[in-house]
Amino acid sequence: MAPAFVQTRLFRFLTVGIGAALLLLMLSWLLVSSGLSPFTGSVIAYAITVIVAYSAQRGWTFGGQHDHAHAMPRYLALQAGCAAFSGLVSHVAVAQFGLSPFAMSVVMTIATSTVSYVVSSLWVFPARD
Repeated sequence: MAPAFVQTRLFRFLTVGIGAALLLLMLSWLLVSSGLSPFTGSVIAYAITVIVAYSAQRGWTFGGQHDHAHAMPRYLALQAGCAAFSGLVSHVAVAQFGLSPFAMSVVMTIATSTVSYVVSSLWVFPARD
């Protein structure tokens, strides 16, 4: 039997998130290495990753009980908001607190992931009775 934490929604959310981050890294590297500009390669990689992550979050993390017409626009809005929030957190971490790029990345990842989990749980994929 798996430990209790492994059976939680938080564990599934983190697993999908880590997998999505690795997919984004690999796709962006592959596309840019294949000759696409960094901007184009990264945008394409991000778009693919968002689709894969949405499918995994909806289906596995949150049980697949949510209509795409309702959940997908909310998920995309959340991702756009998290992207802007990550930029703000990163800017403040460096400009106001002088953090190194690595420390900034850690702080930004934790802050953005926390917001993403809370908003996903309460708004994008709310609990169904």
